[in-house]
Amino acid sequence: MHVLVTGGTGHSGPPIVTELLAAGHEVTGLARSDAAAAALTALGARVRRGDLQDLDGLREAAAAADGVVHVAHRQDLLPSGGLDAVAAAELPVVLAFGEALAGTGKPLVAAGSIGSPGDLGRPVTEEDPALPAGAAHRGTLRARNVVETAVVGLAGQGVRSSVVRIATIAHSATDRAGFLVQLVALAREKGVVGYPGDGANRWNAVHTRDVASLFRLALERGPAGRSWHAVAEGAVPFRDIAEAVARRLGLPTVSIPLDELVVPGYFGFLANLVTRDYAATNLLTRRDLGWEPRQPGLFAALDGDHYVSAG
Repeated sequence: MHVLVTGGTGHSGPPIVTELLAAGHEVTGLARSDAAAAALTALGARVRRGDLQDLDGLREAAAAADGVVHVAHRQDLLPSGGLDAVAAAELPVVLAFGEALAGTGKPLVAAGSIGSPGDLGRPVTEEDPALPAGAAHRGTLRARNVVETAVVGLAGQGVRSSVVRIATIAHSATDRAGFLVQLVALAREKGVVGYPGDGANRWNAVHTRDVASLFRLALERGPAGRSWHAVAEGAVPFRDIAEAVARRLGLPTVSIPLDELVVPGYFGFLANLVTRDYAATNLLTRRDLGWEPRQPGLFAALDGDHYVSAG
């Protein structure tokens, strides 16, 4: 299969490109810079120069491919417009892919968020839909939900579309800006490792190479209109994460009272995120796609040297 990949040089992208190539697929990666083109070439992929703003170019590239993996987003818009701006820019991209693939039965697999269904008071399953963008519900990154909903909806237009919801903590030895990096940096700055309230709220995690294998499986065999969960550990108490960081850094842990979780308190801009409960299951993903996480888990990552040095 000839696969077009966007975001092939980000955190999750290179493992996806490598996974697809190892499985015998041909990969063309979208590159907007010479550095990105060189990185894709080094991985063994072909290069198509362009960016997410060139919708005609994206349609052309998708039409020439046998399938599309879309993990890129306009991160450059975050400082000025936040997630709303990122989602507003991404929606035309997935719709352009949909136009190019409509009626072909070709696959489109796009990255989503494990938080999109919101905090349901129970572990989120693959069958829980993303909340409407305007819904008032704690625990969801609502701005991007419109993108997930659009991708799933393309199944009604003859596209074998699906969403891979990536865990809140995607870790690897190449992570330079993810949540664990920020948590370690905060701990070093403050001299303690904080957790919200009693720290019982649950988070989830996955290794990026396991994310890559799930994207491949969804591309190769996933039915249309489904959401999949790239979650290896589905219900890790936040306090356990904080304590693991504290052990590795030799620092004490401290509870941050919920009424003190305001910007610019201990967690800064993460204050509205750290209290959320992101418990999630992967039962349908494992059953229907045969996905099995095989890489080292969250605590193995924290016990290693990477996050201590990266943070």
